[in-house]
Amino acid sequence: MVLVKAGTFQMGNTRGDSGSNDELPVHEVELTNDFYIGKYEVTFAEYDRFCEETGRKKPSDEGWGREKRPVINVSWWDAIRFCNWLSDQDGLKIAYGDNGSLLDENGLETTDITKVQGYRLPTEAEWEYAARGAHKSIGDYKNSGSNRLLEVGWYMENSGRKPHEVGLKKPNELGIFDMSGNVWEWCYDLHYAEFYKESEKTNPICFNKGTKRTIRSGCAYYSNINDCRISMRGYHGDAYYTIGFRIVKRGD
Repeated sequence: MVLVKAGTFQMGNTRGDSGSNDELPVHEVELTNDFYIGKYEVTFAEYDRFCEETGRKKPSDEGWGREKRPVINVSWWDAIRFCNWLSDQDGLKIAYGDNGSLLDENGLETTDITKVQGYRLPTEAEWEYAARGAHKSIGDYKNSGSNRLLEVGWYMENSGRKPHEVGLKKPNELGIFDMSGNVWEWCYDLHYAEFYKESEKTNPICFNKGTKRTIRSGCAYYSNINDCRISMRGYHGDAYYTIGFRIVKRGD
């Protein structure tokens, strides 16, 4: 995992690119705690081990291959159960209750991400901050680590319409791979189009509005250059062959 230091950043469509209204207004967000984020998307090899040890059915790879390819066909619920299992493996307090709520170190429900010890999905703000290079950012890139998507991401024009092994493209400034393209990635937040207008500006998280979960990154199968912009917000309600995830953990 890669350390992301606490800081502030401009969240949203900072470049004025062709995007959706839910990427506006651009607003300053503060993340008050360091956190670690997966250098790569969770792979089939990692997720298959979880399935084997918990007796779960393994998700389909659609015939594209497993091992180092990012896991797909996992729901948001599947992803948070993986997080809880991994926390147990590492002796950490689990991050999620049975209803999907966040839990603090005492097992009590919380909406404060700084009180969560175990592995979890990133919030939208954490995901975008990391994709922008966080404390090592050297520019307002269109994609994570570059203005040229071919350098950093797999998308519909260079992927052969399938996801590829993680880590084959150039990383961003933090050394994180595939945050533009390859597979969409689940975030913790519910998707709410007006969230940027109404949200808290410190450690924001959307937990009580919307019905589907936010996804970020774009994918190799059908995403074009516009879909893989850092500020692009997608959403989905269930497992899908273009969606995977990466994990985060508090930086202590």
